Amino acid sequence: MTGLAIAANGLRKSYGDKVVLDGVDLNVPEGTIFSLLGPNGAGKTTAVKILSTLVTADAGDLRVGGHDLATDPRAVRAAIGVTGQFSAVDGLITGEENMLLMADLHHLSRAQGRRVAAELLERFDLAEAARKPASTYSGGMKRRLDIAMTLVGEPRIIFLDEPTTGLDPRSRHTMWQIIRELVTGGVTVFLTTQYLEEADELADRIAVLHDGRIAAEGSAGELKRLVPGGHVRLRFTDPAAYRAAASALREASRDDDALALQIPSGGSQRELRAVLDRLDTAGVEADELTVHTPDLDDVFFALTGGATVPAPSKEAVR
Repeated sequence: MTGLAIAANGLRKSYGDKVVLDGVDLNVPEGTIFSLLGPNGAGKTTAVKILSTLVTADAGDLRVGGHDLATDPRAVRAAIGVTGQFSAVDGLITGEENMLLMADLHHLSRAQGRRVAAELLERFDLAEAARKPASTYSGGMKRRLDIAMTLVGEPRIIFLDEPTTGLDPRSRHTMWQIIRELVTGGVTVFLTTQYLEEADELADRIAVLHDGRIAAEGSAGELKRLVPGGHVRLRFTDPAAYRAAASALREASRDDDALALQIPSGGSQRELRAVLDRLDTAGVEADELTVHTPDLDDVFFALTGGATVPAPSKEAVR
């Protein structure tokens, strides 16, 4: 990573009296996957449209690919590719013809356009269907074609706005692999998604957008540590062992009917070892042990649903 692919400071956008983005700061290092999460209407797509030059910001110092968005939008457009929520594929023509159309728009020669189209269709496993109307493609195939079309111009920064919405699990996992391969090749990916599992699986950093502001930003692990509720649960079949464990672990919450104890824990190896050492000292062995740590669902609902979340520390999240 040699620098920032995207740098936005004080990004603001309103539509009439409706403030959509209210002083948003985003910094995306080159060669990484950055995911912007948020509920419907949070402003994710507006942010993508602004950073990809489709909509003008009301205020903000914005640089994409090292170019100033306000003074050099042409250079920004030359550096980026955009795959929106809705497919740009023309269903009336073939997959190959869609690719060649993009090649023409990028002013490639006929020979170069055919070469690039063939390479990308092969890369995205669309070669066999290349001469069939795109209207006959499955949802996953159309999405792959959409991204292949985006890559015709060899962009170094790609905006993917909810790229897997509506795809079945197998197609979604295929798309994840494609995104990983893009980043391995040095491309920067700015991803918006409503699938928290997707952000957890792919993103190097995640920002949660709520009410026009960034509620929190960090790695998936850093964000999960913001939310309380992690615990270790111990279950026993022997009532005597249960009582002995409860005596040794006095801070644990008891469930006498289930013969189970719940101890607050962040889920670290050190905390788990401490619990087990105390059980060993008491001469007790649990029949079942489970560890629960907050996931991105917990983080998302806590940050956007009104639940109380500890204030992010500068060490944990920026």
